[in-house]
Parts: sequence; structure tokens; C-alpha cells
Amino acid sequence: MHTIALVGNPNSGKTTLFNALTGSNQHVGNWPGVTVEKKEGKFKWKGNQYNVVDLPGTYSLGAYSEDEVVARDYIIKGNPDLVINVVDATNIERNLYLTTQLIEMGTKVIIALNMMDEAKQKNIDIDIDRLSKKLGAPIIPTIASKNKGLDNLIEESINYFSKDNNSNISFSYGENVDEEIKSIESILANSTLEYPTRWVAIKLLEGDQDIYNQLGKIKESSQIIERISSLGEKAEEYELEIVDRRYAFINNVLKDSVKQPTETAETITDKIDKIITHKYLGLPIFAIIMFAVFQLTFAIGGDIFGGYVATFVEYAGELVVGFLNNIGVSEWLVSFISEGLFGGVATVFEFIPLIMVLYFFLGILEDTGYMARAAYIMDNLMRALGLHGKTFISMIVGFGCNVPGIMATRTLDNKKDRMIALLINPFMSCGARLPIYLVFIAAFFPDHGGIVLFSLYTLGIVVALVLGKIFSKTLFKGESSHFIMELPPYRLPIFKYVIRDMWDKVWDFLYRAGTIIFVVVSLLWILSVLPLGVEPYSQESILGRIGTFLSPIFIPAGFGTWQATVSLFAGIAAKEAVVAILGMVYAGVSEGSQLVSALQNVFTPLTAISFMVMTLLYTPCAAVIGTVKKETNSTKWAIFMAIYPFVIGWIASVLIYQIGSLLGF
Repeated sequence: MHTIALVGNPNSGKTTLFNALTGSNQHVGNWPGVTVEKKEGKFKWKGNQYNVVDLPGTYSLGAYSEDEVVARDYIIKGNPDLVINVVDATNIERNLYLTTQLIEMGTKVIIALNMMDEAKQKNIDIDIDRLSKKLGAPIIPTIASKNKGLDNLIEESINYFSKDNNSNISFSYGENVDEEIKSIESILANSTLEYPTRWVAIKLLEGDQDIYNQLGKIKESSQIIERISSLGEKAEEYELEIVDRRYAFINNVLKDSVKQPTETAETITDKIDKIITHKYLGLPIFAIIMFAVFQLTFAIGGDIFGGYVATFVEYAGELVVGFLNNIGVSEWLVSFISEGLFGGVATVFEFIPLIMVLYFFLGILEDTGYMARAAYIMDNLMRALGLHGKTFISMIVGFGCNVPGIMATRTLDNKKDRMIALLINPFMSCGARLPIYLVFIAAFFPDHGGIVLFSLYTLGIVVALVLGKIFSKTLFKGESSHFIMELPPYRLPIFKYVIRDMWDKVWDFLYRAGTIIFVVVSLLWILSVLPLGVEPYSQESILGRIGTFLSPIFIPAGFGTWQATVSLFAGIAAKEAVVAILGMVYAGVSEGSQLVSALQNVFTPLTAISFMVMTLLYTPCAAVIGTVKKETNSTKWAIFMAIYPFVIGWIASVLIYQIGSLLGF
């Protein structure tokens, strides 16, 4: 089966093209050895199947981030049959820098000149035939968001498989640099490096540390190191010359091929950004938008759809238990299904409508381009706290799940910035915590759900920023790197992609509920009914004794019951398990309404707030701790991540309960 790799700048429409080509026939994983996300999919054309790999979005093929290394290593070592370079037609000069690097590598490349409709709106006139000849590569105009030009792109790609001629364009970097490249090439002529020798020579002159580190694998390494070291100050001059010559080549290519209006009219995006990214209005607008999202989440997901799911779960539980009793199934199995599964795992399912609605609205904000503005708006505040502006991007990702939020910190080049972003990300309230908030809101704050939820998310951000400031002054001293970020134009969201992304997140939630939570609930159910002869779900059970032993920890926070204690510790395996365990340990609870009533008899509004704050801030789930270990390659930081949020959460909960009690709440 032929394999096509998609590569392009961020915001070039590469992922939209990938979605358009593969539809629902795609899966997501990680690249071997790294935490960079790997997307693969398949499509059929005229009876044949083709594999498509969506490489990480990158501006170049350097070694400044894992994204760049993964993209270039796959192109060279993964041996795709063809690389489709997705180029934004409205930012063609910047996008072609990556194209020149692909041509340098000797890659068989086709250019998908995307967003042609937006280029036309901006009066950008592109002579595609002339541009194609100058670049030595086929160019197919596309509008991926509207599925236009895709048939031509596929047809040209398939025809191109059989051709063995890559681009015949060669670059000159000036006499001195060219001579140095040839000298290094001659040394590498018989080396065992997996990369093309000319490309390696160029990378070494660019100061590519990753390639430099790989020289140790070959016998010619000492010669190369000596050669590079002998350049002295010339090395920096050569690096700048290479960059300048690439842009000179691009300008020459575009000179007769692309005509842009000399005076650019103010676009709709420019007009909106004057308000949205305003120095003083930006933050309040961001707060209002997020507050509206949470209010709509409750209005639609809770008030409209939530009741139907709760009724269905209750009805299904009664139906299954009744059926099992009728056919004479043993009492312990009926108990497990009724109180363990429907009282635990199924309780979590009732919150799916709210989770779907929240992810839907966040997906719309992302697809329109607003989330990029949110990071830009937060930059000044982040700087004041000693944090990098891009840190907020990883924090936004963490709202979905802290694991990809931590993975997103790889885009930060500076180790200090990356470590701080990584350590504060778990304070972003992930989707797995949402069911915990929702059940307590239903019990104690049903008329103020949006306000409570917004306050919890805001508290997580504030705690993260304060700790980031502390870390920047203590654990990780030093200067932050510069914040450079592209703001894409505002676009109408493509709802089928928003819904697909929403479903992917919901499916991940369901998968965790059906696997990790099921295992956790099953084990704890067994502990709750043993030893035989004691009252199930009582303090005399094994689970009750464990909870009773640990519960004094939480007495100062106001919820020192064994049930609350075991649910919190179960949440370290998976946060969704907290509600599942609460539903199980209260005997006879089989659906959400009964769990709400049970909580009202045990908690007060004050202790409910204290408990929610604890679940917001305390130890992240095991998957997050494992990701921290993998990202930092350090057990020390993984242990630190397990302990310090617990301490922060405990302190915050104790302060809330103790101060609230003094004030008479």
C-alpha cells in the first residue's frame, strides 16, 4: 500500500485536508519513542487503498522542537512514497521556506496550494504553471475546507508515484558556503548516516544540534567535528547566509509568479482583532466568552438533554436487575451489577451530554481561530509572571485532558519554560473532573451551575499562574524565550470536523469509563463487600477500614468520611472514578438522583466547595504522572508531580473550610 505524508505550516489547512481525505477512517497514537501525536488514515481511490500520515505542523525542518525532528525523520527514514506539502496561498512566501527544505532533501513532493478562495478574496493572483516550473514540483490548487481540488490532488499524487524524478532545482548558497558543503560531503561520502550527505552538510553549517549529536554514530565524526570547529566565527556567517539565500530563492520564484495588491485593505479579521485583542478589552472579553460557554453547557447539556440520559440509565438499571433476578442469578452478581456497575460506572455516563456540549463549544472557538487570540491576549500577563506566552496554549489544551496538555509543552524551546508549563498544567481542569463538579452542583448549586463551573476553571488558572511565578523565581531561574505566534484569520467553523473532534474526546471518555474505571470500581467493590459476614459498604468492610484509616487527613477540610477518602484516592487512577466510587459506596445508589440525595445527607454547600476544590487541585491521574516521567525522563519529577499538587489541594480545601466555618457558612 502506498503511503502519502502531509507536511505544512501550522494553520495551512493541513489537518483539514487530512480529514477531508480520510474521513472517519483514521486513528491517533504517538510516534515511537516520543509523545508527539501521530495521525494516520486511509482512503480508497478507484479500488485501491492508500495510507496517509499527517505529520506535525512545522515552519521548518530544523531541530528546535520534537515536531520538527519527527517530521523530518519520517520524511527521510519513514520512506513515504510521496510528500504532499500543504501551502497556505495567502501566506505563500513564509510557507515556501519549508518547501525549499523539502526540495533540498531530495523529497518527491507535490504542493497542495490551499485556501485559494481566501487568496482570491485578498486579490492575490498566482500563476500556478510558472510557479510549478520554478519550484520543479507539481502544484495543485485546493480548498480543503470545501473539498475542492482534492480529486485532482489525488489523481496527480497517484500518477506521481511511478515517476522517479524529484525536483531538479538546485540551490547555491554562495561560493564559500557551497565549497564548504562539498568538503563536508566528501568526508561523508562513505558514511553510514541515514540522511542524504548534502542535506547533512547543510544542517551542520546551520548549527543543527540534533544532526551534530548523531555524528557519534559514524567513524568520520572526528573529521567532521574538527572541520566545523575550524570555521570559528565563519560558522555563524554561513548559517545566516543559508537562510538569506533561501529567502532570496523564494523571492525570485515569486517575482513573476505571484502578484499581490500593493495596498492591503483592512480585512474583517483586522477589524475584529482591534476589539478582541485590545490591550484593555481583550481579557474581559475572553472571560465573558468562557463564562457564556459554561452557562450554555448547563442550559443545553444539563437542562435539555441531561434528564433524558439520567432517566435512561435508571430505566436500564431497573431492567437489567429485574431480568437477572427473574432468571435466578446469584445475589452477589446482582449486587455487583446493580451497585458496582450501575451505581458506579453507569453514573458517570449521565454526564455525557454536558461533556459533549462543552467540547462542542470549545471546538468552535478553536476552529474559528479565537483560541489562538486567547494565548496572545494572555501573553502580557504570562510575561509579568515570568512565563512564556505559549504556556497558555498548553494550558488551553489541558482543559480537554492534561496528558496532551503536557505533551503540548514540547513546542516551547527553552527548558525552563517547558518545565514550568509542564508542572502547572495539571491545575487545568480536565474533562475527567467535570462529572465530579456536575454531581455536586446538581446537589447543592443547581441554579448557579455556570457560575460555579466558571469559578473552578478560573481558580485552576490562577493557581497555575501563581505557582508558575514561584517556580520561575525558585526552581527554574533564567530568562524566558521570545513569544512568536501566528494568528490565523477568523474562519467559519467546519461543523463536521468540530463534531468529529468532540466525538473523539467523548469516545476517549467512554473508553476510560469502560476500561480503567470498570477495573477500579470492580476492585473496590470487592473490597467493599469483604470480609464475608460484615455489612457491605460499611466501615467494617476492607474498603471501609482503609478509608477510615486515611480519612483523618481530610477532617480539617470538612469531608473526613471514609467514602469521600476512598473516592479521592481512586481518582488518582482516573478522575472519572471519583463519581463512580461515590455512587457505589453509598449502599442502594443506582442512579444520579439517588447519589445527589445521598450527597446532600453527607455534605454541606461549604464542604461540597471544599471537596470540588480538592478534586480540582490534587494529584493528577496516573496517566499524567506517567507522561511527566516520559517527558522529563525523570522519576524525580514524576514523584514531585504526584505529591506537590496533593499538598496544594489539601491546603486550599482546608483554608476554604476553616475560613468558611469561621464566617458561619
